[in-house]
Amino acid sequence: MAEGHGDAKGTIAHTEAEGGHKAPFPPFQKDTFASQLVSLLIAFVALYLIVSKIALPRVGGVLDERAKRIEDDFAAAQRLKGESDDALKAYENELAEARARAQAIGAETRERLNAASEAERKSLEDKLAAKLADAEKTIAATRETAMSNVRGIAADAAAAIVQQLSGVVPDGKSLDSAVDASLKGSQA
Repeated sequence: MAEGHGDAKGTIAHTEAEGGHKAPFPPFQKDTFASQLVSLLIAFVALYLIVSKIALPRVGGVLDERAKRIEDDFAAAQRLKGESDDALKAYENELAEARARAQAIGAETRERLNAASEAERKSLEDKLAAKLADAEKTIAATRETAMSNVRGIAADAAAAIVQQLSGVVPDGKSLDSAVDASLKGSQA
């Protein structure tokens, strides 16, 4: 153990300065201060040159490229927005024209169908009027025939009634005048 203790003292002796004090931190030593300033100046100039000649132009180039790309993208977006607005306007115009054409076609079809139905109605009215006129003629002819038969039937009936009641056969002229008077009164 004595040896191990002696080694520990030897290690301590290497780290301490003469006189039992510790050595000061090297940047704070007065003897090396001027050489440290020169090293610092060389390092600063080297760092400045590296940054100004290599790093900053690259960063500036990247920034310029980014700004240009943003401007190009913005211009392309504006152009595409204009194209889409134009396409939307064209679509709306086409849609309005299609609606107008559809309304015109609908109105034309409606007018054509109305004209066709009016012509068909008029044709049917004409046919019905002709049938009605024919029917009226037939009715008038039938009435006239019936009335002529009624006169004869009435004369025969009146003669039979008078003969039955009075036992005398009436003469034809007085019978005809009485039937005519009776028929004129019933027609009025």
